[in-house]
Amino acid sequence: MRPPSRRGRAEPRGGLTVPRLSPLAHSLRALVYLYRWTLSPFIGMHCRFQPTCSRYAIEALETHGALRGGWLALRRLARCHPWGGEGWDPVPGAARPGPADTAHHHDGGCCGQATVAARRENP
Repeated sequence: MRPPSRRGRAEPRGGLTVPRLSPLAHSLRALVYLYRWTLSPFIGMHCRFQPTCSRYAIEALETHGALRGGWLALRRLARCHPWGGEGWDPVPGAARPGPADTAHHHDGGCCGQATVAARRENP
């Protein structure tokens, strides 16, 4: 019997999560990193989406493997143009919080949210 596929799955190693990638996914991810280190500084930060297109490609390759992740990255690059969309566009199936999920909720006064809420309840 064959063991279950571990393509794109993360494997914990010493407290860090190291994704297990196929050789093709490693090669594609290396090309994205090469772009980030060589061409991206000269082109500038003009990405219309969050996460950036290169970060999206890396997450797609790590989450879905070379074929599906590569396809998702190509689709994202095709949408990244002046007449395309903008905003939050996460990788499908990636366990990553959205902008609304990262907001902090507390009763302290560092941002004044609790104070404003208390004033609304007690006029």
